[in-house]
Amino acid sequence: MNLLLQALPIVAPTLGWAAHALVLARRLRTARTDPLTGLMRREEFTHRAQRAVKRPHAAVLLLDLNGFKQINDTHGHAVGDQVIAAVGRRLSVWCRERDGFAARLGGDEFTAVVRLAPDADLDSELTYSLSARLSAPLETGSVTLSPRASIGVCRTSHRPGAALPDLLRGADEAMYTAKRLGQHWRPAGPVDVYRTTNGRRDGRPGTRPGAHLTLLAPMRRNAS
Repeated sequence: MNLLLQALPIVAPTLGWAAHALVLARRLRTARTDPLTGLMRREEFTHRAQRAVKRPHAAVLLLDLNGFKQINDTHGHAVGDQVIAAVGRRLSVWCRERDGFAARLGGDEFTAVVRLAPDADLDSELTYSLSARLSAPLETGSVTLSPRASIGVCRTSHRPGAALPDLLRGADEAMYTAKRLGQHWRPAGPVDVYRTTNGRRDGRPGTRPGAHLTLLAPMRRNAS
């Protein structure tokens, strides 16, 4: 007992510091992680992706759910949250299988960096693997839904030496084209088609392609 009493002045501050460090680590993890999907947020993704795109055979993906606004309007935001969470989980597993990682940019838009072999069949990877996995039936408790996404992919081999913002822009433009054409996915070409900040049309008649995707700034996007 005497030894315990003598140790208390040393042990108590140590335990206090350990508890404080645990709280700080939890807060930092929460700040870096999207609470709905468990995926990293934009800032953490940017930090990791800037290094990851320098590795061989890297590819940047952008995904946007189709008809998500209708899901929210018809079934409610609680069901919409289940869809977002399920898509996040499914995307994360697919990325890990390809030595990559994913993030939620906000709303119903996601991004990822993965490694794809030079001879990879992109239609097999993105249509029959990723799209099929994302659209697997999801039982929400009130309705069964099959989430569907438009996907844009920009491979670093198609744009040698390109930095992350340029790769994101290419994937963003390809994703927008896939959505407009009703396709599962589209690849980015070696150069951007639209000479704008980010290659995205804003959808209003008579307007030039607009800018929605910024590397760090908050995203302004109407629900699709």
